[in-house]
Amino acid sequence: MPDTRLGYRGARKMIESYDFGRIVIDGRRFRSDLVVFPDRVDGNWWRKEGHMLNVDDVKEIVEAKPDVVIVGTGYSGMMKIHPQTEQYLRSSGIELIVAKTETACKTYNELFKSRRVVAAFHLTC
Repeated sequence: MPDTRLGYRGARKMIESYDFGRIVIDGRRFRSDLVVFPDRVDGNWWRKEGHMLNVDDVKEIVEAKPDVVIVGTGYSGMMKIHPQTEQYLRSSGIELIVAKTETACKTYNELFKSRRVVAAFHLTC
């Protein structure tokens, strides 16, 4: 199975599996935090602060004009969403769903075929 650090482009695909530190999407294994856009996966997603999601971290996501943003906060839910980030997304007309990454992956799989979804996943802690 290919290990994809920088991501790939292509049609939207389901998340096949998730476990601490790794996720498989369309047969491609990722081992670092990532963002799943409708047309591509950014497999090199870095945040301004490791366990805090700030407004600057989601600007590219907002530019994609999703209906829904799903944030996977990690295996144990250690990543937090700054209140200004929540406000920024909602004021942009975007529904925000925040959950531990395992649950967030399942939610993504339920929604991606019927809605324009972008998902940002923290894969570890």
